[in-house]
Amino acid sequence: MKLYGAPKPAPNPRRVRMFLAEKGIDLPETPIDMSKREHKSAEYRQMNSLGQVPTLLLDDGTAISETVAICRYFEEIQPEPSLFGRTAAEKANVDMWVRRIEFQLMSPVGNFWRHAHPYTAALLTQFKEFGESNRAAYSNAQRWLDGELADREFIAGDAFSMADICALSTVDFAHWIGLDIDAERTNLAAWHERIRARPSASA
Repeated sequence: MKLYGAPKPAPNPRRVRMFLAEKGIDLPETPIDMSKREHKSAEYRQMNSLGQVPTLLLDDGTAISETVAICRYFEEIQPEPSLFGRTAAEKANVDMWVRRIEFQLMSPVGNFWRHAHPYTAALLTQFKEFGESNRAAYSNAQRWLDGELADREFIAGDAFSMADICALSTVDFAHWIGLDIDAERTNLAAWHERIRARPSASA
């Protein structure tokens, strides 16, 4: 079994590393140099036709891509500690929050990264006005999430879950590209400090 990924600040490979750290699974990451476009090579695209990281290659040759799918695979083969919930309701709730984080939080961060950040200018045609508009969208997402965190410790309820992993990697990547937590979002900032203090956050 091989896990192909990339170091920080790439948020998606980090999600898998955090998940594995929480599970206590020791699987070294095989690094892909994104600056050299190794993830777009013909060889890599045989595993992942979209040329993205991470990708998990199983011993039988099966390739699994997409962060949450990879993490679900490990949840199935090692259920404890549970990071996707145990009951039907808990699992649905974690799924709901993962999707909310990806759409409400990560979408504006990704759009800003693609269309307003100088690092990506050579990779695509940027629409900078659109890119910059995502500052406000990310701020609005923070306000919403800050309200949700007013009465609980974790994103999806009483237990740390995949939703917290997705959110932490998003907020940290946003900071790296110049989108910080708004000063008035005290609940979000407190959550961020709690999750960042977990050993897995250094993965």
